[in-house]
Amino acid sequence: MFKEILGKKYDEYLGFIRRQMIKDQIVARGVKDPLVLAAMEKVCRHCFVTEDMVSRAYEDYPLPIAREQTISQPYIVALMSELLALKGGERVLEIGTGSGYQTAVLAELAAETYTVEIFPDLAELARARLEKLGCGKIKFKTGDGAEGWAEHAPYDAIIVTCAAKELPLALPAQLKIGGRLVIPAGEGAQELKLLTKTAAGLEEKTICAVRFVPLLKSVKSEQ
Repeated sequence: MFKEILGKKYDEYLGFIRRQMIKDQIVARGVKDPLVLAAMEKVCRHCFVTEDMVSRAYEDYPLPIAREQTISQPYIVALMSELLALKGGERVLEIGTGSGYQTAVLAELAAETYTVEIFPDLAELARARLEKLGCGKIKFKTGDGAEGWAEHAPYDAIIVTCAAKELPLALPAQLKIGGRLVIPAGEGAQELKLLTKTAAGLEEKTICAVRFVPLLKSVKSEQ
């Protein structure tokens, strides 16, 4: 319906509000990495929501997708991406593919992107969407994100897009020395954490308060 109303100006309008989103929601809050800003401008968030949500795709909050999951707020996607400090040659692991939006941003920033999703139907929808959009350098796995993806470790960076009660021990084990792990942590009151792996262990920094869906460790039998 939204596309029918705008007609030929549909793509032009969505491009305009995406640029406004970057200016008003992301740059204004302090995200400065030019690679991240370029990725956020290139990746069309409206391509990752249902048709009835397209008109709201560039607003400043998360939106619902299937399985009671969400597509994250644009600012949080940009912030978490910036915290990874990617330069273009890295191997990155994402826990929680969801809609595939954060995955697409990572694919613009890293040389190799590996993503794990616990819900098979979400994983397949995201794969099909990303392939249609021409997003390359992405490998998909359906499974328990808390276990990571050891086959392709070690990673330069790991990003978790759901909140963990406790840090899954498999994840830092799959990081390179000097690698970064960005993860929401806690129940109820959650905090975004940046963990940097050193030879002596993990250095932890609290970034800000956040609210994410929980990290799931199993899928119900009906799935």
